[in-house]
Amino acid sequence: MTTAAKAGTDRLILALDQGTTSSRAIVFDANTRVAATSQQEFPQHFPQSGWVEHDPEDLWRTTVETAREAISKVGGAERIAAIGITNQRETTVVWDRRTGKAIANAIVWQDRRTAPFCARLKEAGHEALFTARTGLLLDPYFSGTKIAWILDNVEGARVLADAGHLAFGTVDSWLIWRLTGGKVHATDATNASRTLIYDINKGIWDQELLAILGVPASMLPDVKDSSADYGVTDADLFGVSVPISGVAGDQQAATVGQACFETGMMKSTYGTGCFALLNTGSKPVASSNRLLTTIAYQLGGNPTYALEGSIFVAGASVQWLRDGLGMITDAADSAGLAGQADAAHRVYLVPAFTGLGAPYWDAEARGAMFGLTRASGPADFARAALESVGYQTRDLLEAMRIDWSVEAGDTVLRVDGGMVASDWTMQFLADILGAPVDRPVVAETTALGAAYLAGLRHDYYPAPAEMAGQWARERRFEPAMSAKARDGLYAGWRDAVQRTLTN
Repeated sequence: MTTAAKAGTDRLILALDQGTTSSRAIVFDANTRVAATSQQEFPQHFPQSGWVEHDPEDLWRTTVETAREAISKVGGAERIAAIGITNQRETTVVWDRRTGKAIANAIVWQDRRTAPFCARLKEAGHEALFTARTGLLLDPYFSGTKIAWILDNVEGARVLADAGHLAFGTVDSWLIWRLTGGKVHATDATNASRTLIYDINKGIWDQELLAILGVPASMLPDVKDSSADYGVTDADLFGVSVPISGVAGDQQAATVGQACFETGMMKSTYGTGCFALLNTGSKPVASSNRLLTTIAYQLGGNPTYALEGSIFVAGASVQWLRDGLGMITDAADSAGLAGQADAAHRVYLVPAFTGLGAPYWDAEARGAMFGLTRASGPADFARAALESVGYQTRDLLEAMRIDWSVEAGDTVLRVDGGMVASDWTMQFLADILGAPVDRPVVAETTALGAAYLAGLRHDYYPAPAEMAGQWARERRFEPAMSAKARDGLYAGWRDAVQRTLTN
């Protein structure tokens, strides 16, 4: 077996970014510049209302194919010093250790099928315990109830689990298992912190929570640092065996890629959903506003914590305009259409297509439009969709301000994700927040974070403090809206949200 040699500055790092709608492979050089990319979309499955699934084989196939294409563009796997993995979080895969095959489709983070189970757990008085141990709320979003659902609803699953034959993993674990030929069953602390069964204070799988959910501990992966040894790839995959050395959930990887290494730094990623993380340092901060307490990254056995606000629908609202309503042919057209809307029309879209996330956490809420008149048209829909991203981000910032004494005017938000290419959307975001918004030079911050963690393990990239000094801003958007106008628009948003809530 041939193994890729120790990193040098002429070597490269491969980031595997397995997302909700596509898999991407991005190769970075020693200066964090992109050397090659490859991307493939894969099918989404919606077997019932509120259910979202992926075929785990699609996740695996597109990951390997994009990796091979990106590697071929840089001259072969001999140039790859290490691999970093970042993944859609909470999405749940259960497979048979003996065959390496999943026993059911992956249940995606957006899926709401376990809402009744979560309600029963709340009624039984369990939420305070789960929150104290995991930093999370009892919501279908997280992995724990998804595992229980698979065990209870896939024929023979519980028998196999009790016999020790089944393995659970978030998508990173699934890929690591397959990449290493079934030799490594592991995850990192950031992904573990999103499962609803990991004690983020003690850094262990919690036996009491596992018992409440009915999940056998034998199914669980080992938990490692975000920069650690995750084994090597099977030589047959890429021609040589490459070390897997970095793993982080997508939002935590973006936090690393944005160099938010200091306490008080904040980033927000705008993809299918929107996720804002505020670095709170070495001790977890409990939220009084239904934000999540999570692990931002873990190095040298020491976790760094964050407050997180999770919004389920951001870019997905633009996809709805394109695919559901046919109002645009390309997502990039949304900003131009929004700019044609009459600013005097106060049309609000509450995009609760799969419920509402932070700070409301209403799994049963559904999307609604408010303020429509006979004069309303496609431009108003586009403007409302893009503005909803800004309003939801302000919801998160308002909650963080209370939990962490963050003053809006003192906050600089570092942004990334597909939506940040829209100047119109970023300007509205700065306006409604009343705070500067910084867009980085390196837009691929999620993949960059995974690459950095992998490279750090091999001294390919410098320590976090030095890495932070290399972060570069492409543009800053300064707020240009008056406080009166800003607060008036936001009051209309809050009224619209209240009309959609069911709890």
